[in-house]
Amino acid sequence: MRHLKAFHVFHVAAALESYNKAADKLCITHGAVSKQIKTLETHLAVSLFYRDGRNVKLTPAGKLLSGYTEQAFNALEAGVQHVTQVTHKHLEVSCEPTLTMRWLMPRLSDFYQDNVDADVRLSTAGGPVILGSNGLSLAIRRDDFPLLHDYQQTPLVEEWVGPVFSPEYWQQVQNDAGKIKLLHSQTRPQAWDHWLQGNAVSCLKVQSLKVQSEQKFAHFYFCLQAVVDNLGAAIGSYPLVMDDLERGNLVAPFGFKRSGHNYILLSQDDALLKQGKTLLGKDCESDTLQRNFINWLQLNLAMCVPSQ
Repeated sequence: MRHLKAFHVFHVAAALESYNKAADKLCITHGAVSKQIKTLETHLAVSLFYRDGRNVKLTPAGKLLSGYTEQAFNALEAGVQHVTQVTHKHLEVSCEPTLTMRWLMPRLSDFYQDNVDADVRLSTAGGPVILGSNGLSLAIRRDDFPLLHDYQQTPLVEEWVGPVFSPEYWQQVQNDAGKIKLLHSQTRPQAWDHWLQGNAVSCLKVQSLKVQSEQKFAHFYFCLQAVVDNLGAAIGSYPLVMDDLERGNLVAPFGFKRSGHNYILLSQDDALLKQGKTLLGKDCESDTLQRNFINWLQLNLAMCVPSQ
């Protein structure tokens, strides 16, 4: 296509409605932006922008063209991401922050022992996710939110939850529920309420638990760390507390119950990815790495259930 550079400059300028901002984003001068726009206007024999004080606005023709350039460059960006996923040897994985820090990262070295040349790159996030964005291949999530995309869901482990205490804190409060401080996180604000509704513990006065002092943390990871630091008690998800339980940093005197949720793996059943692998004519190393990582996750997380 003729004047592809000019179309790209127009695309950026149209999105920002500013020659100056477009110049900054493209690392070129204001004059270079203006020259490319003028080249495109001459080629198309239409005006694409008009002046509005110090700003520029799209003409009707400019608005029409910007709709097509947005589709074209978004499609091109998606194509680049798919090519990257198909051909590169690394794997981009998004995982919930607390699961990443308290379970996945401590075990990732075990995966590398059997996959010496593997390159798994982690990013932390929770909730909805867009696979394919920035090369993202997989996402590990707790299934407590509606899925907005038709991704393939691989079950990893059923979630079990229960109150956890540091041993020292439990010694202080086990005979007096009135002393217990309930710790909450903003990401799981109803955890205590859900547990109390389904678990009437005879050795604790459940009603008294509901009115005790409370403390909230911005994230579940901070909440669990506060438990280790003797600041109170929290509802722990078993994979996230199992290491501290084994080390003796935490105790779970009431055991664990099914929460009704699961940890799942989200992956793309993407026709473009399959087509790309077919065109390459071989089983890509990234595809093998992804299968190995999924198999490893399933095997190791499947064992993360409490003994009953």
